[in-house]
Amino acid sequence: MHSGLPKKSFLSQWVIFVSFIILACITFGCKDEEKISLTFSAPDQGQNFNAGDEIKIKLDAPKDAKISNVVYLIDSTVISTKSNADSILLPTKGLPLGYRMISAIVTQGEKKDTISTNIVLKSNKAPIKLSYNVVNSFPHDTTAYTEGLSYVDGKLLESTGEKGASELKWVELKSGKTLQKTKLDPQYFGEGSLKIGEKIIMLTWQESIGFIFHAKTFKQIGTFPYGSSREGWGLTFDGKQILRTDGTNRIWKMNANTFTEEGYLEVYNEIGPVESLNELEYIDGKIYANVYLTSKIVRIEPITGMVEAELDLSALVPQNFFKTDDEKQNNVLNGIAWDAKGKRLFVGGKKWPKLYEIKLNNTSAK
Repeated sequence: MHSGLPKKSFLSQWVIFVSFIILACITFGCKDEEKISLTFSAPDQGQNFNAGDEIKIKLDAPKDAKISNVVYLIDSTVISTKSNADSILLPTKGLPLGYRMISAIVTQGEKKDTISTNIVLKSNKAPIKLSYNVVNSFPHDTTAYTEGLSYVDGKLLESTGEKGASELKWVELKSGKTLQKTKLDPQYFGEGSLKIGEKIIMLTWQESIGFIFHAKTFKQIGTFPYGSSREGWGLTFDGKQILRTDGTNRIWKMNANTFTEEGYLEVYNEIGPVESLNELEYIDGKIYANVYLTSKIVRIEPITGMVEAELDLSALVPQNFFKTDDEKQNNVLNGIAWDAKGKRLFVGGKKWPKLYEIKLNNTSAK
């Protein structure tokens, strides 16, 4: 029989040791935890700024944080590198408008931590008002619910909407006569179109699919799905990427070979986001867009998304032509075609009896 105090087992001693370490961390603080306890003190989450503002970016870090390196990014682009937590200034001139993500990759010893916040960059510059003269007018098929319009090799490429009536066709400019066409299956509501190389692509509205046709035969040779975009509306080509609208203030950028989405541009005027962007045309380095259910075309700076100018074409809306309220509401301005060689601009509308050639008077104004 043993007498005296019993000896502590090895397990009991280990439990006491671990408990001591945990108590020490609670009492004195674990330094590793402090290394990643970081936020932004500026700017505030979701804070609004105007294009051209300088934005102060400041980390909220503990005073004894041993920061050796900070890499600042706007979206995925590095804008500054610092060896401490000192604030920096972000110039916003020339940045794309809309929601932008600011990130900081912070190094403390052997540990790295990434923190992020969002800002909204807006325009505070009112668009200039463009004026125009009508140079000529041409007949237009009044059954054509125009969704896409472009000028290609001396003729018009037009795509039309409405289920059961959606078509892709070549049209003679002077007469308005259809030279060649193909019809979509009745379940599809056709939208914008674009000739690129020897192919023509055509969007559908809410079916999340685009069709690929051979440009000469109109034989369908493929399809492509939409990505993150909501719907299909208008199309144009800027020489590098396909630009596509989806009924919001976004212009999606698509790969010209694979037709996959590669990002988007957000469009703003001095009031806020410009929604319902529809048919598109790329003219002399600028994006022109119809604004659906209005008689307005906006000219957009393609890097920032800022609306630089507006064109009011309400004087071209057919008078006493549409009979019902539904026709008057829906058969609106839509269709912009640019003859780059002849420097001619054509505009039209859904089921309008005429297509107009117009000349802008103050396009160089800033």
